[in-house]
Amino acid sequence: MAKRIAVFAGSFDPITIGHESIVRRALPLFDEIIVAVGRNSTKNYMFSLEQRVDWIKKTFADAPLVKVDLFEGLTVNYCKEKGANFLLRGLRSAADFEFEKAIAHMNHAMNPALETVFILTLLEHSAISSTIIRDIVRNNGDASPFVPKPVDLKNSKS
Repeated sequence: MAKRIAVFAGSFDPITIGHESIVRRALPLFDEIIVAVGRNSTKNYMFSLEQRVDWIKKTFADAPLVKVDLFEGLTVNYCKEKGANFLLRGLRSAADFEFEKAIAHMNHAMNPALETVFILTLLEHSAISSTIIRDIVRNNGDASPFVPKPVDLKNSKS
């Protein structure tokens, strides 16, 4: 039987407890989960790539099935390169579903062997997003309840 490898791709600027929950809840489904941090030179990030990768590695230090990697370009191409046949996605809302469904259909059209697996965000995480976290940080608020323990937003290298 082929190894079940899933890719959970995003910018993770920063990683949230919602992201962490999706990965941890998906662990029993896969042999390996690659948290793939996308590099996009046209995007302005609040936190450096190195900082985001470090936070993710520390968040999953206790989970040997979770790997952290970087990628550029189309996620579907990255999955093929890594031998991953699953894309892991979290859904917070109906709007997320519609957006993710369209991407899943396009990815499947480009690579019919690639299946997207959706996991619903826990109710208590449904309002949490990296965008909201960044807004809290920008306005000197305390976002620590919404990010994994290793994420130190106050002393970050942004």
